[in-house]
Amino acid sequence: MVCLCAGAMAASVFCIFLEVFHIAKLEHQLNEEIRDKEVRVIGAEGDQLGIMSSADALKLAFEKDLDLVKIAPNATPPVCKIMDYGKFRFEQMKKEKEAKKNQHVVEIKEVRMSPNIDTNDFNVKLKNAMKFLKEGNRVKVTVRFRGREMAHTSIGETLLKQFGEQCAEVATVEKNPKLDGRHMTMFLSPKTAK
Repeated sequence: MVCLCAGAMAASVFCIFLEVFHIAKLEHQLNEEIRDKEVRVIGAEGDQLGIMSSADALKLAFEKDLDLVKIAPNATPPVCKIMDYGKFRFEQMKKEKEAKKNQHVVEIKEVRMSPNIDTNDFNVKLKNAMKFLKEGNRVKVTVRFRGREMAHTSIGETLLKQFGEQCAEVATVEKNPKLDGRHMTMFLSPKTAK
C-alpha cells in the first residue's frame, strides 16, 4: 500500500513538474539554448554586429547584462538579437491584453414573449431588443406557446414578423420565424454602420 501511494505521489509530482515546465516553455530560444555554430547578431539598439559564433554572441550579451534571443531561426545563419527578454515579454503581454480589451464580443441576447402579449409589454420588449441591437449584439426573439396556444401558432408568427418590422431601422432579420417544439424563434442582427 505504501509503495502504491509513493508511486502515485511520484507520478503526481512528475505531472506537476511537467505542467510547470510546459508553462515556462518559451517561444524563443534564449542564451544557452542557442546551439547554432554561427549566428547573425543584432545589437540592443538595432545595429548589425555581424556574423559570429553563438559563444561570442552570448559573451557579448552577458557583458551588457542582457539576453541573447533567437528571433529568426529559419534564416541562414539564424538571426539573434541582444535584448532584455523579460521587458520584451512584458510589453508583448501588455499589447495582447490591450488588443483583447479593445475587442468587442458579439453576444446573443434573448427576448421572450407569449402570443397573447399586451401592447405595452410588447413595446417594452421591443425597446430592450433595440438597446441590445444598438450595442452591437444579436437578438433571439422567442414566442413560447402553452397548452391550447399550440393550435394558433400563426398568431406567434405574425407577432414575430411585426417585431422584425418594428426593429427594421436598426436590425435585419437574420433567420425568419421558425417553430421548434413549443417555441417559435427569430434572429435579428444589427445593421452595420456605413
